[in-house]
Amino acid sequence: MVLQVTLTLLIALALVVPTGRYLYRVFAGDPALGDRVFLPVERLVYRLIGLKDPGESMGWKDYAAALVLSNAAMALLVYLIFRLQGLFPWNPQRVGGMEPILALNTTVSFLTNTNLQHYGGETTLSYFSQMAGITFLMFTSAASGFAAAIAFLRGITGRPLGNFWADMTRFILRVMLPTSLVMALLLIWQGSPQTLSPFVQATTLEGARQSIAVGPVASLESIKHIGTNGGGFFAANAAHPYENPTPLTNLILILAMLWLPTSLVYTFGLFARNARQGWTFFAAASLLFLVLLGNTLVAESRGNPALHQQGLAGASMEGKEVRFGPAQSALFATVTTAATTGSVNAAHDSLTPMGGFTAMVLMMLNSVFGGKGVGLMNLVTMAMIAVFLVGLMVGRTPEFLRKKLETQEIVLLAIVILLHPLIILAPSAVALVTAAGKASISHAGFHGLSQVIYEYTSAGANNGSEFGGLAGNTPFWNITTGMVMFFGRYFSIIALLAVAGFLAAKKPVPEGPGTLRTDTSLFAGVLVGVIILVGALTFFPVLALGPIAEHLTLVGR
Repeated sequence: MVLQVTLTLLIALALVVPTGRYLYRVFAGDPALGDRVFLPVERLVYRLIGLKDPGESMGWKDYAAALVLSNAAMALLVYLIFRLQGLFPWNPQRVGGMEPILALNTTVSFLTNTNLQHYGGETTLSYFSQMAGITFLMFTSAASGFAAAIAFLRGITGRPLGNFWADMTRFILRVMLPTSLVMALLLIWQGSPQTLSPFVQATTLEGARQSIAVGPVASLESIKHIGTNGGGFFAANAAHPYENPTPLTNLILILAMLWLPTSLVYTFGLFARNARQGWTFFAAASLLFLVLLGNTLVAESRGNPALHQQGLAGASMEGKEVRFGPAQSALFATVTTAATTGSVNAAHDSLTPMGGFTAMVLMMLNSVFGGKGVGLMNLVTMAMIAVFLVGLMVGRTPEFLRKKLETQEIVLLAIVILLHPLIILAPSAVALVTAAGKASISHAGFHGLSQVIYEYTSAGANNGSEFGGLAGNTPFWNITTGMVMFFGRYFSIIALLAVAGFLAAKKPVPEGPGTLRTDTSLFAGVLVGVIILVGALTFFPVLALGPIAEHLTLVGR
């Protein structure tokens, strides 16, 4: 078990530096690998969209407006596709249009890079909707978040924010399309379908007729993980043998989820002209990740104490695929919630209480690498809050990367920090006291509370994984999770783009004897402490009443 996990993480670590350097060169405007191929294509795209000067930088308001308005236009287009999918081609199962509220929830879900699914993919969507709706948004929502992160990095390191349309174009053409193509071919090689043919009709050994769902699976699966999206072609997600056929594909999917979020932290150091700065933040996030991963591995390998008392010793295999086992299932669950992807190769509702605890904590912190782009923005936000708190203790105006953090920045950072628990805890409280909310909970007691908290945490963190025991496809849950996904995505991005714009306009201040360096092991420890402190103050009570209480109940039997 230890060897499997260690090798996987070492491979992921080996990808950080070359990928981080490549991303920096592309988005800093330096000569980069593939320029001869990509530059002519980029120029063609710029002409088609009417972008005269991709080098002309936008202010933070224009950048945010371009992001929000482009996303709104895509949302309208995809919503109509879902509602009218019965009129479009590539619909061999003759699936009708989605119900209006479910279509709205699904559109918001994939638009915000959350990919929460209150539907079964193979039974609800046509091939056309899976490609023109789901896969399309997996590219554009991921690119929108990444573009916002690049603009944020430029701003806080004293550069102009850049151009949203150019950043989107470069990320899609230079990163997402080539890598998703290669990954799709690897998945096809391992057994994932990629076809527009109708479902396969088979006869079982008992003589019964069975319909086997197929479709353009490999192409969706590749961008699903590279873009930290998470929505599955099938309802079983990455536990389905067509989405994740072999242990090799399981390794590929894990690496794809970690690849960009971890590399972007190193890119941050290059933008700051201080690689050590990036490694400091990387170390802080890695420490939290490894501690929580260890908790999940131990919990799942020890199994259920209640079963042990009945003479059924061993690891917990409930809800897990035999071909992956406890170790790879625990690693996958930790990675998918750390990288806010939402893809699952096991039923998270069946995790041990402390395994579910880790998944929830990673989404609540939402800064242990996080999704590609927004996770790093949250990590840097925590670092700025740490600088501010230290500044309060020593009576000095806080500085971050030689820029003073003043009232307007601190107010915006506080809004970002407080918004996340608000959009999780407030609707959870409503769900637990209303008939419409309680009707979907399948477990009484502590686990039922965990189901509710997990659902809104996943929606608020742009993750999308679920405790499968919650029946989410109701008007109440579709509307409330839709609102949480929307607020959790756009309010934070706009606020942090404003912070970047304000800092970009400030003159750097010289370092002095009272300057708090943010590229040291001491600051890495302070950052970890602040992340834990903020997380504990906001979420520990509900964790204590949910997974922690459930765990203590099982142990005490």
